[in-house]
Amino acid sequence: MSVFDSEELKVEDLLTHAVGGLGGQRREGQHEMARKVDEALTEGKHLLVQAGTGTGKSLAYLVPAIKHALDSEKPIIVSTATLALQSQIVSRDVPRLLETLGPELPREVDIALLKGRNNYVCKYKLGGGYPDEEDTLFGIEEAGGAKPSFNEGPNSHLGREVVRLREWAEETETGDRDEVTPSVSDKAWRQVSVSSMECLGAQACPMADECFTERARAHASEADVVVTNHAMLAVSAFEGLAVLPDFDAVIIDEAHELQDRVTSAVTKPLSSSAVSHAAAAARKHLKSTVKSLKDAGLALEKATIGVPTGLLPRGLNEEMAAAVAAVRDAAKVALAESKPEPGAPVDGGRQTARSELAQLVELADRLLGAHHEREVVWAARPGQFEPGRGYVVPGDDTPAVLMVAPLSVAGQLREGLFDGHTVVLTSATLALGAKFEPVAGDLGLMGAGAPEWEAIDVGSPFDYPAQGMLYVARQLPPPGRGLSDAALDEIEALIKASGGAALALFSSRRAAEEAAEALRKRVDVPILCQGDASIPELVRTFAADEETCLFGTMTLWQGVDVPGPNCRLVIIDRIPFPRPDDPLSTARTRDINQRGGNGFMAVSAQHAAVRLAQGAGRLIRSVGDRGVVAILDSRMVSKGYGGFLKDTLPPLWPTTDRATVLGALGRLSQAPAAT
Repeated sequence: MSVFDSEELKVEDLLTHAVGGLGGQRREGQHEMARKVDEALTEGKHLLVQAGTGTGKSLAYLVPAIKHALDSEKPIIVSTATLALQSQIVSRDVPRLLETLGPELPREVDIALLKGRNNYVCKYKLGGGYPDEEDTLFGIEEAGGAKPSFNEGPNSHLGREVVRLREWAEETETGDRDEVTPSVSDKAWRQVSVSSMECLGAQACPMADECFTERARAHASEADVVVTNHAMLAVSAFEGLAVLPDFDAVIIDEAHELQDRVTSAVTKPLSSSAVSHAAAAARKHLKSTVKSLKDAGLALEKATIGVPTGLLPRGLNEEMAAAVAAVRDAAKVALAESKPEPGAPVDGGRQTARSELAQLVELADRLLGAHHEREVVWAARPGQFEPGRGYVVPGDDTPAVLMVAPLSVAGQLREGLFDGHTVVLTSATLALGAKFEPVAGDLGLMGAGAPEWEAIDVGSPFDYPAQGMLYVARQLPPPGRGLSDAALDEIEALIKASGGAALALFSSRRAAEEAAEALRKRVDVPILCQGDASIPELVRTFAADEETCLFGTMTLWQGVDVPGPNCRLVIIDRIPFPRPDDPLSTARTRDINQRGGNGFMAVSAQHAAVRLAQGAGRLIRSVGDRGVVAILDSRMVSKGYGGFLKDTLPPLWPTTDRATVLGALGRLSQAPAAT
């Protein structure tokens, strides 16, 4: 008799059947999480779930999500921080789950994948409906300035990529960039895609019926479960745009990333070069008089030369404010003059030019109203990575880019996400120091008027004290600028004792490169470094060889899943506090201090705790794993905040005894591989 013969599907039975069908074993934490998610979706209440590594949280929320979707008139949304996890859920997790459950369910379950518009190829742009961007298909010009015809073929790497994209676009059924193999550069992809502001819209575009984005959105509106990402949630919550289908419930995976991802999505730059580009586009495609806009751009360039990089605590100075106001006013005039007549033919170039002008108006308004709207303004000069030198940042004698970001996203998330929807948030690192309140506060779930919510920690199936050690090298001096000789000596000793198999995580790319260069001369095991190849290729190579070590930065703090003896040592060079000159962290710290709180603990320590837990979580990925997490920052035991940070880490067996750790690593390196 089927477990589904009863009138009402029970999430416990569904999960048991799914786990058995997938060849897994019953995990109490997984079942507890599934029950709580099902209860939250049924009763319409917000839920925060911390589910440690190995819990199987994807299955624990997908099963109740599918159960809920079967009875709901609206799709349920599943949101991830990264496109990679989004694709994993759609291409691997859900198909395997539905293959197991599908024959027993009362009807088929439809799953849709939905990304931002610029992730899909634009057929109208491919057909020549938009103007070519600079340095597009062909890398050089013929004599006299004429470009070679398309049939003569491209003569640059970029051109070859665009040709390949054109050929792929004729065959793809989804138009999704992730399906392009091998992948192409961002510059090439921009030649075949458009942003939401550049898009002509379904009503005006002559190829709307063939539009991959519109097809994806139409599918999502009819689907049972829609898998998307945090950036799409941000657009929906902050801008009120209908980028997602109408929904009543959302499950947010990797929820520890939600605040940063949402903040990043609504952080915007204004530069004199952007004004110049918009003026050129307006002159070419709108036939507008752009002298005032060009003059405003020159004034902005002059006003931002000499401005120190970093936070502008009082906002724009008088000269910058006047220049930004002039940009806004000139862009408004150009927009008004270029409003298309009713019935005018569709023009991609016109739409692109008008979208650039509209963005100038929006950004100028945000910058000028930043103080009133509690937004943060800073001057930035983006650097360029140069091999051997790291990121080289231009000096203050070059024009600065003016950045604007919300001081807090809590209020907008409360209004745009939690109000009117049931929200389930889950992560392996959601509670800080055993408390959910810090993360809840960042997301709008604390304070007057906040909605009610529940929280649960379902633990992990791993026996952390028996499986691993947490070693703090208390004998090392506190970290300063760059890696000390003592820290390099410590890394050398750890790797030699372990016989390799080390994942070394660094707070900066320069530190990772310097350490890799130094250690390659000191140890006899292969050392890979971020930047040597693509991240997936590096991780595959690391996972395939028990001696290979991998050095890298923040991308690897969360992006490596290598169970088994090939990752038995995780080295963390220092506590991952925000940079001291990070404008947004500085502004948020000052704001909390001014309101009587502890800004350091609420911002810097909380930031470090989440990332430290993510980094340490790379070690134990299965019940058979054994190893050591080594933190080379003595502040973990010498400073008062060390206890808070330690409480966020997996409960590994702690020690500061170097000999004990080296001995344990030596024994692990000699242990026979598990079969």
